[in-house]
Amino acid sequence: MSEDGSRGISASTKALRILLVEDDALLAMLYAELLADMGHVVCAIESTEPDAIAAAARCKPDLMMVDGGLRKGSGISAVSEILKSGFVPHLFVTGDARAVQMSRPHAVILEKPFREPDLALAIQSALDATPAS
Repeated sequence: MSEDGSRGISASTKALRILLVEDDALLAMLYAELLADMGHVVCAIESTEPDAIAAAARCKPDLMMVDGGLRKGSGISAVSEILKSGFVPHLFVTGDARAVQMSRPHAVILEKPFREPDLALAIQSALDATPAS
């Protein structure tokens, strides 16, 4: 929330098109609502690795918010495949940060559960990240 109590993005941050990859439908809806309240647009919500890869190609997101572990496939593998076509800022949302860190040591990771200010900081960290060389 801003100083006047309203929610939304700051003047210095533009609205982002965000690909949301989460296999828990309730969490996906909550995250989408939170992102919309923050002033962003969720361009797609996907729950599997193959669908995430297809959605990234289709909607060309500004940012990806990805669950590290999916029931069908892996969010980590999905991001690796998507990044083969070019860098897209991304952050992982997970209940097991250690598992993500083992595969992607420099990843931006937001551990579940989290609060809106933590999400805002993670989004900014993801946007500030540079492609790994």
